Amino acid sequence: MSEKEVLLTPDGLKRLEEELENLKSVKRREVAERIKVAIGYGDISENSEYEDAKNEQAFIEGRIITLEKMLRNARIINNDEIDLDTVSIGSTVVVEDLEFGDVVEYTIVGTAESDPLQNKISNESPVGKTIIGKKKGTTVEVNVPAGIIQYKIVDIKK
Repeated sequence: MSEKEVLLTPDGLKRLEEELENLKSVKRREVAERIKVAIGYGDISENSEYEDAKNEQAFIEGRIITLEKMLRNARIINNDEIDLDTVSIGSTVVVEDLEFGDVVEYTIVGTAESDPLQNKISNESPVGKTIIGKKKGTTVEVNVPAGIIQYKIVDIKK
């Protein structure tokens, strides 16, 4: 079974590489030291510090494996690939909520770097899926858990 392609912007690639480097060079050492100190306390069978450190170590190693796999399967979306006529991954899209008149700017990214709090939405999210491939001026209906939202695509930028 082939692994899923991970779509990343150059910024997303940089952030994942930095996280991986930090986990490998800093976090691994910190946890190893915590384990060493906890072992020094004696009996590890009832040692909560040891258990916590081992759990953190397992989490870190799992995250390293995940990041390495993501980076191995990464496809970088460069700025010159972004079409200003239609919404695509890497586009920054200004949309207007037709019911309330709110104007929001979203950047469409791959799932690996989505961050709704930073208005970076995944191409697989309800809004992302609906507006991908649409042109400026188009009105779309997005099915979200709260119901249906009508957005008008006001602008598409890089």
